[in-house]
Amino acid sequence: MKIRIAVAVVAVLLAGCASLWVGPQQRQGISSSLVDFLYPKGEVPPPQDGVIPTLAIPLRVGLAFVPGRDPATPGLSELRKNELLGRVKAAFDGREFIREIVVVPDAYLRSGKGFGTIDQVARLYGLDVIALVSYDQVVHTEDTRASLLYWTIVGAYFVKGSKNDVQTFVDAAVFDVKTRKLLFRAPGIDRLEARTTLVESPEQTRRAREASFDNAIAAMTTNLDKELASFRERIKADKSVAIVQRTGGGGGAVGAWMLAAAALLALGRRSVGRAAEP
Repeated sequence: MKIRIAVAVVAVLLAGCASLWVGPQQRQGISSSLVDFLYPKGEVPPPQDGVIPTLAIPLRVGLAFVPGRDPATPGLSELRKNELLGRVKAAFDGREFIREIVVVPDAYLRSGKGFGTIDQVARLYGLDVIALVSYDQVVHTEDTRASLLYWTIVGAYFVKGSKNDVQTFVDAAVFDVKTRKLLFRAPGIDRLEARTTLVESPEQTRRAREASFDNAIAAMTTNLDKELASFRERIKADKSVAIVQRTGGGGGAVGAWMLAAAALLALGRRSVGRAAEP
């Protein structure tokens, strides 16, 4: 009887605490800044009024993540960045105005800052245009009232008393390398909520962060496609960008090769025809 009374008292106390107390909150995040990377130490972007880029198609395009703000803070791994950018690359491979899309390793941009670094990377890969992807992800972890049951072994394993709120923002800014002019940009946003047990919390948080990046990159890719279509229509009207056909390589070289092959084929047919004449 005394045991039952004690259990009842504890249950009432826990219920009372649960109505008044919510566990501690934690906030963690990773981010990179396009402005800080391109214009370090408070540099002011130069005026771009009257600057008209000339794009020689088909283009050689670079894809790269902007390095994180704090190198000491664990962020996206090199493998993970390549995987995410690979999905963006696959979505635009085969377009008639694109010669090649190159995923630029993160290490190449971490060696320095500013457009000087971009110029070096562009020369190394022969890039005409580069898309720089910046990101910001924040994770809020909060213990709900149910987390009071974490005091028991069973509760720690089976009660989902922790809540994760993951918010991810990514942004692709596309620049002409020669003039350093921003051509267009496309964002991607995702918010993901998940509940987890105390034991599973670290693993579930990691999964939620990865899933949110996946969703944000997918949204960015969709918006990038829309912005690209809008960009092509806009420059036809306002002539803010000049488009020329590449010569001596890319589409020009392919066209010349096809003409040469057609000429050789025609000569071969003529030779066969003459040999067949009586």
